[in-house]
Amino acid sequence: MKITDVRVRVLGTESRLKGVATITFDDCFVVHDIKIIEGESGVFIAMPSKKMPNGSYRDIAHPINSDTRKEIEDRIIAKYEDVLANPEQEEIGEE
Repeated sequence: MKITDVRVRVLGTESRLKGVATITFDDCFVVHDIKIIEGESGVFIAMPSKKMPNGSYRDIAHPINSDTRKEIEDRIIAKYEDVLANPEQEEIGEE
């Protein structure tokens, strides 16, 4: 599976949540609501999740190996940094 598009919306908040991303695989499968979060060691992503009855969160969609997770994270963070440097690029995909 190949990532064919990455879209990022930067949030102008003072919270740790810095943006939200959408990725497309093979021009036919989309994952929305990937969070871009500022952590103590820099920016990282959190896959879409839902709150469980016990208060914990469970990923709705996620990569099942570390190489795929790294590729997704690298592409989203690169796009996020590009949007920060060029605000007119916000929400525009890679195409």
